[in-house]
Amino acid sequence: MIKELHIQNFAIITELTIQFVDGLVILTGETGAGKSIILDALGAVLGQRMDSSVVRQGEDKAFVEALFEPDEHTLNQLTPLLESEGLLEDGNSLLLSREIRAEGRSIARVNGRSVNLGLQAEIGALLVDVHGQSEHLSLLKVKSHRELLDRFARNGSLLDEYQVDYQRWQGVEAELKRLTQLQANVDERVDILRYQIGQIEAAKLSIDEEDALRQERTRLANAEVLSRHAQSALQTLDESDPQSFSVTDLLGNISNDLISLARIDPQTQSMSDQVESALTSLSDLAYELRRYNEQIEFNPARLDQIELRLDLINNLKRKHGGSVAEVLNFYHKAQNELEQIENVDAQIKEVKQEKERVKKTLAEKSLRIQKKRRESAQVLAEEMQKQLAQLEMKKAKLQVLLTQKPDLEGLDIDGGLAFDAYGVDQVEFLIESNPGEGFKPLAKIASGGETSRLMLALKNVLADADQIPTLVFDEIDSGIGGRIGMTVGELLWKLSQHHQVMCVTHLPQLAAFGDQHLNVRKITEQSRTSTQVTQLKDQARTLELAEMAGSTSEKSLQTANELLATVQKIKGTI
Repeated sequence: MIKELHIQNFAIITELTIQFVDGLVILTGETGAGKSIILDALGAVLGQRMDSSVVRQGEDKAFVEALFEPDEHTLNQLTPLLESEGLLEDGNSLLLSREIRAEGRSIARVNGRSVNLGLQAEIGALLVDVHGQSEHLSLLKVKSHRELLDRFARNGSLLDEYQVDYQRWQGVEAELKRLTQLQANVDERVDILRYQIGQIEAAKLSIDEEDALRQERTRLANAEVLSRHAQSALQTLDESDPQSFSVTDLLGNISNDLISLARIDPQTQSMSDQVESALTSLSDLAYELRRYNEQIEFNPARLDQIELRLDLINNLKRKHGGSVAEVLNFYHKAQNELEQIENVDAQIKEVKQEKERVKKTLAEKSLRIQKKRRESAQVLAEEMQKQLAQLEMKKAKLQVLLTQKPDLEGLDIDGGLAFDAYGVDQVEFLIESNPGEGFKPLAKIASGGETSRLMLALKNVLADADQIPTLVFDEIDSGIGGRIGMTVGELLWKLSQHHQVMCVTHLPQLAAFGDQHLNVRKITEQSRTSTQVTQLKDQARTLELAEMAGSTSEKSLQTANELLATVQKIKGTI
C-alpha cells in the first residue's frame, strides 16, 4: 500500500505531503482543485511518461516521492526484480521518486538509486493499478484476461507444473534445431573436420615445444658467435701460452704463496682458503665452458628443419587460435563435433522421441488447465451478472471466450492446437450491455458510465485474483447517479477489504464509505494558486458531504449525518 506521497512544484502544487491509510481513501473537492493532478503526480513515480509542462511555472524542476509498504505477495514478486538490479534493501519499505526538470530531462529513482523509466514502470505496475475513466484500464488489455481467469480458477500450481515441461520442450526444440542444421551440411562439415583433425594430429604438437624450438633456433643461428666468445673466455680462464698465463695459473700461484704464508702466520689461513675455493670454482667453470663449447652445433640443415617446424606451428595457430594450447583445444572440440555429426541421425531420432514424450505430457496438463478454465469462466460470468445487476446494469452479461488456434505441429489435441507457456487457450472477456447488441470486447464499450461500473464489478469479482495491492479510481462515479452511488460505495468498500482503494469522487453517497476522507482545494496567495489537502473528520466531513449534495443548510447537514449513519450500518452487515 501507499503510505505517503510527497509532491513539490508539480503543476499548481507548491509542496504537499499526504499520508494514506489502508482501506478506502476518498478524495473530494471542486473541479480544478487538483485531485487529478495528485493522481498524475502518483503516475509520475509509477513510471508514466511526463513532459516538462508539469513543472510549476517559474521553477526549474518538479519532484515527486512515494513511500510504499508492499504486502508479502507483492514483495515476493518484486524481490527478484530488485535483486537483479541491486535495488533490494532491508525491510519492507520501497521508495520511488521522480524528478522532472524544466529543460526536459527526467530522473527516476528506486530506493534512492537512479534507474531507467522502463524499470520504474515495471515496478510501479506491481504496486498500483490506476483506473481513469478515459484510459485503457489494465482489465481492458486482452493479454491480462488469461492471467486473471487463471487466478480466479486457482490454476497457479497446475501452470507451474505445465511450465516446467514447457521449458523442457523449449530446450528439446532448440537442440533439435541445432542437430537439424548440423545434418543439413553434414558431408561438407565431416570433410572439413577430418582434414583439420588430421592436420593437427600429424603435427604432434606439445605445449612446450615452440619455446624450445625458438631457443634452439637462436643457438644455431648464432653458433659461430657463441663459439668465438666461449673459446675466448676459456683461453683466458684456463689455457696459458708462452706469452701469457691463464687466470687459473695465476690464481694457482697466488694459492701457493698464501699456503706458504699460512704456515708461518696461521692468521692468514682464511685468505688461503678463500683463494683455494675460488680456484676450485674457476676450474669447475672452465670444465662447464669447455663442455658447452664442444656442444655448439654448426648445423644449417637442422636450422632449416626448425624453421619449417615453426612455420607449421604458426600456420596452425593462425587457423585455430593464437597459441598451441588453443590449437589443441580446437582439436578436442573438433573431435567431439565429428563424433556428434557421425551420430547425428541417431541423435535426431532420440531428440524427436523426447520431443513427442514432452508434448504428450504438455497436452495432458493443458487439458487439465483448460477444464478448470472452462468451469471457472462460467462461474465468473454468473458472478459478474450479479454484480452488474446491483449497479443498474441488469441486462448486461459477461462472456469469457476461450479460443484455440489449429496447428498441425502443435499439441495432439483436436487434430493439433498451437500452444505457449500458458497452454492452448487464448482468453478474452466480452460484454453485452443490452440484449440483442451482441457480445463485444471490453475496449469497445462506448459509455463511460458503463465502463466505470463494469470495471468496478470485475474488480470485485476478481478481488482475490487481482493481486495488485493499491487500486486507484479516478471519478469512477462519472455517468452514474446518487442512487447507484450508494451501491458503488458499498462495492468499493468491499473491494478495500482486499486492497487499498483510492477514489476521486463527486458523489456524497460514495464518499461516505471512505475510511479516510481527503479534501482537495485551491488557495491563492500573493497572486499564485496552489493546492492544499486536508483530512476531514467528524463535523468537517459532515459539512463536506452536505456541500457535495448542494448546500450547507441544516436539512443538508442532517441528511449528511443520516448518510454516514446508514453507511456505518451497511459496513456492519458486510
